[in-house]
Amino acid sequence: MITIDELKAKLGSFETAVNDLQEALAIAPSEKRVAELEHKMTMPGFFDDQAASQKVYAELSDLKNKLESFAKLKTQYEDAQTLLEMLEEENDPALIPEGEEAVNAVEKAVDQLQLVTMLSGEYDHCNAILTFHAGTGGTEAQDWAEMLLRMYKRWAEAHGYKVSTLDYQDGDEAGLKSASIMVEGTNAYGMLKSENGVHRLVRVSPFDSQSRRQTSFSSLEVMPELDDNIKVEIRPDDIEMQVYRSSGAGGQHINKTSSAVRLIHKPTGIVVACQTERSQLQNRETAMKMLEAKLFQIAQQQHKDKIDDIKGVQNEIAWGHQIRSYVFMPYTLVKDHRTGQESGNVQAVMDGDLDAFIFAYLKAASRNELQEV
Repeated sequence: MITIDELKAKLGSFETAVNDLQEALAIAPSEKRVAELEHKMTMPGFFDDQAASQKVYAELSDLKNKLESFAKLKTQYEDAQTLLEMLEEENDPALIPEGEEAVNAVEKAVDQLQLVTMLSGEYDHCNAILTFHAGTGGTEAQDWAEMLLRMYKRWAEAHGYKVSTLDYQDGDEAGLKSASIMVEGTNAYGMLKSENGVHRLVRVSPFDSQSRRQTSFSSLEVMPELDDNIKVEIRPDDIEMQVYRSSGAGGQHINKTSSAVRLIHKPTGIVVACQTERSQLQNRETAMKMLEAKLFQIAQQQHKDKIDDIKGVQNEIAWGHQIRSYVFMPYTLVKDHRTGQESGNVQAVMDGDLDAFIFAYLKAASRNELQEV
């Protein structure tokens, strides 16, 4: 059993982290900015410009959440200090688990706030567009793609993000061929950008009558939903639009006319689709946002100034390209090949327990310690 002295030493090790977080989160400037924004909201005509007022509300909400989180951490730290002093005076081993719980809560709060400080990328604050593609392997890969979709939905919902389906193409017998979802909320892209890549599954196939082990691959593409002030020039002649009827998960609630839209960007071969809205026009607008985000992302990655110069690069969804492996047998293990982060609880991961993997990625990325895959 852990001792009081060990708990005090562990808690003391967080003191520097708490002080560093106060500086890294710019607590004093943030408090000043909150006062400025609240004063701005009292000015005449504030609500005349709805778009501007919404931006103020969004910024104010983010700042207040940050300040509340840090205030909660400081309170937890001080309460844990007081509790350990009381336990030391009582000298009752039966009370040690209470102290351990308090110290662990501080550790968790420190980790969560340190994560926030790592989300400093230009687009980390944006919503995220997630697109899933089944790899080669037919039903096996299509079922795996649907399992991944469920996993990320579970993670997003557990963190209070709003999830909406943009497109869903059924698999031949089970699962899905491709799907796109929007994850909306503060730092959605920053949190999920680590998940971009090929995911590998090893399991006994439920579709094999001989119960043989199968390896399947599916890819996940993560893009930020661009702010309105970021414009990507796309020539109308470079776009081919196709319309089709909505189908797949949630399709029963969608208009069965040919309102779904698929856009093909001819210079790069990029294909995006949306079927979530009843109107063909609305679906086209959403699909255009998805296309702009993809083209912008490629331009950023390849350091190109003009979309005309971009040629999309697609890694093969197969062995050798995976960022993470999920092994269901002969043992259970989830391993990220870029960070070395592991978990033996496959079921928890598939239920959306991804925070350790996301944190490990952001931590390694901030230190330039990511391994090549």
